[in-house]
Amino acid sequence: MFSENKKEKQSKSIEGLSSQNIISQGTKIIGDFTSEGDFRIDGSLEGNIKTSGKVVVGKSGLIKGTLQGTDAYFEGKFSGKLTLSGTLTLKASAHIEGEVVVGKLAVEPGATFNVTCNMKGTVKEMNKGGQQEGKGSEKTA
Repeated sequence: MFSENKKEKQSKSIEGLSSQNIISQGTKIIGDFTSEGDFRIDGSLEGNIKTSGKVVVGKSGLIKGTLQGTDAYFEGKFSGKLTLSGTLTLKASAHIEGEVVVGKLAVEPGATFNVTCNMKGTVKEMNKGGQQEGKGSEKTA
C-alpha cells in the first residue's frame, strides 16, 4: 500500500511539470514541430512550430517559417508568419520580419520590427466621457 501511494505522488508530480524543448546554438533543424511544452531556440529552425507553451528565441536563435503559440520572447531573428494568442516581447537585439498576429506587443527600443501586424484582443472603449464625437460637444454662450 505504501509503494502505491509513492508511485501515485511521483506520477502526479511528473504530470504537473511543463517540458521545455531546447535547440542549442550551432544546431540547424529543418521540419515541423508540435508540442505542448515550451521551446528555447538558440540554433536555427526552418519550418513550422505549433505549441501551447512559451517560445524563447535567444540572441543566436533564428526561425524561418511559421510560429503559432501563446507567448514569445525574442532576442534573435524571425522571418515568416507569427501568430500568438498572448504577448510578443521583443528585446533590443530582436529582428522580426513578415506577418504578425498577437494579443499584446512589447517592443524594447532598438528592436527591428518590419511586419504587417494585427492585434487581436478585447476592444477598449476610447471615449469614456459619455459624449460621442459630434453630439453635444459644443456649448453656446
